[in-house]
Amino acid sequence: MSTSPRPHAHPAGAGRGRPGWSLALLALAQLIFSLDLNIVFVALPDIGSDLDFPGQTQQLVVSAYVVFAGGFLLLGGRAADLLGRRRIFVLALAVYAVSSLAGGLAGSPAVIVAARAVQGIGGALLLPSTLSLINTLFEEGPRRNRALAVWGGAGASGLTVGALLGGLLTQAFGWPAVFFVNVPLAGLVAVAAVFVIPRDPAGSAGRRFDLPGALTVTAGATLLVFALVEGPEWGWASPAVIGAAVAAVVSLTAFAVIETRSADPLMPFRLFRNRSLTVAITVTFLYMATFGTLPYFLTVLLQSVHGFSALDTGLAFLVPSVAIAAGTQLGERMTTRLGARTTLIAGFLVGAVGTAVLALGFDADAGYAVAVPGLIVSGLGQGVVWTAMWIAAATKVAPGEQGIANGMASTTLNLGNAIGLAVLTALADAGTGGKAGQALRTATADGEFRVVLLTALGMVAGLLIALRLPRAQSGDAPVAGAPDAAEDAGLPAGVADRAVPGNP
Repeated sequence: MSTSPRPHAHPAGAGRGRPGWSLALLALAQLIFSLDLNIVFVALPDIGSDLDFPGQTQQLVVSAYVVFAGGFLLLGGRAADLLGRRRIFVLALAVYAVSSLAGGLAGSPAVIVAARAVQGIGGALLLPSTLSLINTLFEEGPRRNRALAVWGGAGASGLTVGALLGGLLTQAFGWPAVFFVNVPLAGLVAVAAVFVIPRDPAGSAGRRFDLPGALTVTAGATLLVFALVEGPEWGWASPAVIGAAVAAVVSLTAFAVIETRSADPLMPFRLFRNRSLTVAITVTFLYMATFGTLPYFLTVLLQSVHGFSALDTGLAFLVPSVAIAAGTQLGERMTTRLGARTTLIAGFLVGAVGTAVLALGFDADAGYAVAVPGLIVSGLGQGVVWTAMWIAAATKVAPGEQGIANGMASTTLNLGNAIGLAVLTALADAGTGGKAGQALRTATADGEFRVVLLTALGMVAGLLIALRLPRAQSGDAPVAGAPDAAEDAGLPAGVADRAVPGNP
């Protein structure tokens, strides 16, 4: 049995010579994934009213997606490596389409929560397969950086466009539309992928799936995210939360033991020797614990404090959406010219300054215009960091391990979101108990002012972590010491290079 990874070679079949179309589909898939992180926020009141969903449990519609997406990401990443990237990509989109249809047709809280959970599993299969396709279709360096900037522009903007689209759809067609919109989108991308994205090569001989590792890490990660997400809602001393946390520790400990003894582990621990990857997965955690939580607090400010409608709230997200999209493109240019280290430092610095300015808008008496300068500057920093952190995560990773490396980074991304929201919402709500009317609105705004400043401090921590990246890292060419694609794929020198599609 092979004990070393045997990466897939790039196929010469369908999709070759059409990297631009492949990239367009991958970017659209990432947009679908990112939209669903936030698209239901502004629809929650309508969902609760229609389905007789108690207010204190409406958050399950959001957390079910986060819990299962976070829990299954490592499994999704390894599945992409071993079972075929295009195959898992198409499967993920099919899961998305079916679960979205079920969510839109839901007539009870249980059905809609279950649909969101299955949607989360689809997301866990989709994100790492999308990333690994980009990182194997485009060689390390400027071409991959440009591809990741396009993909990143769709993903980072989707975090805020989700709120915009959710508001528009809810206002015009009702809450089921936030689910139904995924059905044609995911279906079309899945069908187009069969004709555009290169076919998967033959299965890897001598490889096994590491089922014990997959089961323990999926159970552990899912239980951990569940405890973090539901702790603030149910109480940290609740038996369910404590039980989930203990079970998560047991499962993840068992996973670590299994991986050290496996001949072909699900997550090879030697990947942690790649400093670019370890720094990147830490940065993805901080990114979602800081930048990634801002849309939630902005939504609460606009709707609960200022009384914006779902449509008005969605329109308010146009400004940060444009800023983030611009930042992702700037991040690609900076990474190619200056390297990921300098780019991440600059992105976090700009983001911290912009977020501190944004905090001024979190005042019960401040209008939306007060928040606009901060939204623009913070959005630019957010976009820059988003692109640079995924470039860093893919650096020096062999093609056959791109899926699991991206699964690792994506897992910390979701854990950052879960932990960030759990901690920050608890802090924001600390002074709101027993208040109503204007007093409640003022207390809500004051609490959010504090946590937005805390996210700015978290961005400073991200800057310090980015200092750990190698100084020599650059996007101009593959980093010295990076694995040779032909050697990793077991091919003669030069064959892998010829198999890489050109720049779109």
